[in-house]
Amino acid sequence: MPVEHDEEHFEGRLGHALHDAGDRFDADRAALVAGGLARGRRQRLRRRAAVVGGAAGIALVGVGGALLVPWGGAPAPRPAGSSVAEQPSGTPSAVPLTGRELIATLEGLLPEGKVSEQQARGTEGSMPSPYVHLVYDDGKGPGAVDVSLNRVEPGSEQARQAVDCPDKTLTPHDSCVSSRMPDGSLLMLFQGYEYPDRRVDTKRWTADLVTPTGQHVSVSEWNAAAEKGAPISRSEPPLSTAQLKELVTAQVWRKYVEFIPEETGKPTATAAPDPVEEPSYGKILDTLVPLLPKGAEVVERGADYSYAVIDDGKGRSLVEIDVQHGMGDVANELFGDGSETLADGTKVTDRQDAGDKDVPGCVRWTVDTLRTDGFRVVVSAYNAPGPHAAPSRAKPALTVRQLREIALSPQWNRFR
Repeated sequence: MPVEHDEEHFEGRLGHALHDAGDRFDADRAALVAGGLARGRRQRLRRRAAVVGGAAGIALVGVGGALLVPWGGAPAPRPAGSSVAEQPSGTPSAVPLTGRELIATLEGLLPEGKVSEQQARGTEGSMPSPYVHLVYDDGKGPGAVDVSLNRVEPGSEQARQAVDCPDKTLTPHDSCVSSRMPDGSLLMLFQGYEYPDRRVDTKRWTADLVTPTGQHVSVSEWNAAAEKGAPISRSEPPLSTAQLKELVTAQVWRKYVEFIPEETGKPTATAAPDPVEEPSYGKILDTLVPLLPKGAEVVERGADYSYAVIDDGKGRSLVEIDVQHGMGDVANELFGDGSETLADGTKVTDRQDAGDKDVPGCVRWTVDTLRTDGFRVVVSAYNAPGPHAAPSRAKPALTVRQLREIALSPQWNRFR
């Protein structure tokens, strides 16, 4: 299976990191220029955060379709003296966890059926984030199944985001439930699609578990033999929600996490943290709403991302807004030829494009501003109610002039 970057879970979530980076994150500076928003949609990715991992560093161990254990049986045992069960909790093993063990474990935990295209990576080498993939067929058609393991800091934002259901406006999906288990672990069960805009109707279901000690287990499955580029082979992924829950909560995965060196699950900062805390999304939206033109009714507002959907009687329109500190060092990249400098030194530019989700007919207008102290306010409006949604009107509900007035409003000075 080709492993690649796509958009939904990052910073230690190998499976989701590879899947989600392309669709959900606008983290690099090129995307900042094009999209105008640095904090990301669901994951709140800051400009100074470093991407951990990547497709170029992945080495997978393939087992050419051979069954390693009987169906429904236990995983193949480790060599004498190196059993996972014998490792003290929280102490990585001196003997690396192998890809073959991961394949055997996943096969042993699946219901009866056929498997093929097994690939895995253990904790050997310089990128010891365990990962296993195979294609499973229960007799109703093949479906890809992935399991990735990692560590997160207990109680951290990263841990919360791993099991926090995404905003349905920004990530359309059929179902998502996040709950706390009796042992204190957090569990998210998600039923969505490989492409949020549904340009291909491949379904993607996931289960994520984060334990109180920071063990993170992530399972993904598709109703096709590969996450991308394979025809739909069945109506739904092979494992039900109950089976996904049973698989992700299997105790053996938690033991395998203990083989991961603790530092590999933590993001690596490339610079010192921002000295000024960014305002909450709620405060940003509370400031935005009074600045909207008369007649623009707010019909929806984001909870974990600063956006509002407005309706002026001519159709719904998504409005995105963000404020950021310390952005002076990218002024030349954001404000090039054609930008304007006001009398007080504020830089202003506007952009008109088709959005960043390849939705036919989409129109996005953006106004970007940068004060002399590096304080940035950027606001965009779409002719659709969401970044993946079909257009609901010919033009955005806000004109470029109205976007400019909002971005330059002195009301934003309260956050400087």
